Amino acid sequence: MSPAGAAECTYPLGAVRVADDRWRFTVWAPLSSQVSVRVEDDGDGREVELAAGDGGYHSATVAGLAGEPRYRFVLADGQVLADPASRRQPDGVHGPSQGFDPQAHVWHDAEFVAPPARDLVIYELHVGTFSDAGTFDSAIEHLDELAELGINAVEPMPIASFPGTHNWGYDGVFPYAVQESYGGPAGFQRFVDACHERGLAVILDVVYNHLGPEGAVHASYGPYLTDTYATPWGAAMNFSEAGSDEVRRYFRDNALMWLRDFHVDGLRFDAVHGIVDPTASPFLRETTTAIAELSMELGRQLVPIAESGDNNPMVVTPAANGGLGFRQQWNDDFHHALHTVLTGEQDGYYRDYGRLDQLAAAFRDGFVFRGEYSAFRGRRHGVATPPVPCDRLVVFAQNHDQIGNRADAARLAALLEPAQNRLAVAATLLSPNIPLLFMGEEYAATTPFPYFVDHEDADLLEAVRQGRAKEFGRDADELDPAAESTYDAARLDRTQRDTTDGAEVLKMVRRLIELRRTYPLLRDPAAAATTEVSGSTLTVTRRRDDEELTITFDFAAPYALSVRTPAGSAA
Repeated sequence: MSPAGAAECTYPLGAVRVADDRWRFTVWAPLSSQVSVRVEDDGDGREVELAAGDGGYHSATVAGLAGEPRYRFVLADGQVLADPASRRQPDGVHGPSQGFDPQAHVWHDAEFVAPPARDLVIYELHVGTFSDAGTFDSAIEHLDELAELGINAVEPMPIASFPGTHNWGYDGVFPYAVQESYGGPAGFQRFVDACHERGLAVILDVVYNHLGPEGAVHASYGPYLTDTYATPWGAAMNFSEAGSDEVRRYFRDNALMWLRDFHVDGLRFDAVHGIVDPTASPFLRETTTAIAELSMELGRQLVPIAESGDNNPMVVTPAANGGLGFRQQWNDDFHHALHTVLTGEQDGYYRDYGRLDQLAAAFRDGFVFRGEYSAFRGRRHGVATPPVPCDRLVVFAQNHDQIGNRADAARLAALLEPAQNRLAVAATLLSPNIPLLFMGEEYAATTPFPYFVDHEDADLLEAVRQGRAKEFGRDADELDPAAESTYDAARLDRTQRDTTDGAEVLKMVRRLIELRRTYPLLRDPAAAATTEVSGSTLTVTRRRDDEELTITFDFAAPYALSVRTPAGSAA
């Protein structure tokens, strides 16, 4: 639905089955005076003109369509294009769209209840490299391993349809469609169902700050993009100018689709600081509010999580209090402080970090920069406010960005001594915040996670190749993002689970997750937190009433860790 006062279209966008052989096609195309749907399953390519309605919407119901029809829209200027709200792109981003009926799946998760947001232990994975086959169905084969460790939420990187067969996912151009090489929308429904069967919540990474550089059709239909603002990825999405009500509706409905039709339990919004929206009622707040309303309607917890680099507490402040209404957000400060203490690296944004007292601040206060001057930025960063409640921040020792956006795409296990790496994992899992592990981290995987693409546009491919080489100051043939070998190198090597170090880290991860579950004081937002730094040692103490829990990290060889719980020494 459009906000009050705007032209309304009550039909869902895209192709929707309304009866066994009847599909309704709805598209927002204010730039075209006429739109027809061309049904490509028919031998003669039957075309049906859509009725033009208010606000630039066009819609029609077409009978006599068996199965899930393939189709394209024909615009007044003769362009024949896929549907911006396509649910499937069976032949890739340059092919026709295809209808998908989400109601066809028989769900088996009626008894599943997602863990409370404050108790999440998240596991980020890339579907294409998590298993040998790189599909949802093959990923299911490894879910028991995660559940047995105590992981209770998986976070797939973006699965929206992108060019080619492999990509990080942030080049998606059809936000409503599920990547076919992963198994398409039906495969994703099976994956979510299988996760729920094992007690695992699913948090899906979604991208609303830009569209990928190849295959997007949106600009031919309407003002989805604006040149008023620039982003690192190109033209910004139009969330504040003429036509933005319908652009907001497009992405808001997409968010609700994943939660409703695919039973996803939460969404991680990519780089919300890249969404330029100076309006009094921001798109992000409208969307988190809609998610809260859907949560009430469905009677189950739905968790919106933001990736933000702004250190702005308003991101996780409730909408009713003027905030954006996200339940949690990623905290880069924790990663940067931990990484620099362990590695000594000072390049780029790492130049602002490297002191143990900064890691102490991350444990105690959440954000390290709360209005202090950032040399990397050349300005103050963050805002001087009380600490953000610990259950509002997601922390990590590594993730896809922090590994893949290095020149060598190296994981911590490849950069550090085994004992140092174990300390990094332990610091994450013993943080009072929500811990996130990147796939393979639980057994000290050393496989790199380089950036990879499979664009069909040769010129774009070369531009990406040269851009990455220039960014990292390396020869153009090193870690070529377009090379099959780069993609293959990112696949997990599960034999590392059986190495001495792999088995040791697995054992530690299992024990520390159990510790989080056994002692809520460790993650209680109402607990008082103090820290003490002495030389290479960081001591973190959490207290509530008569209970006290103390963790001591020694960041000098032999990199010791001890935990004293209310019941006595635990590690």
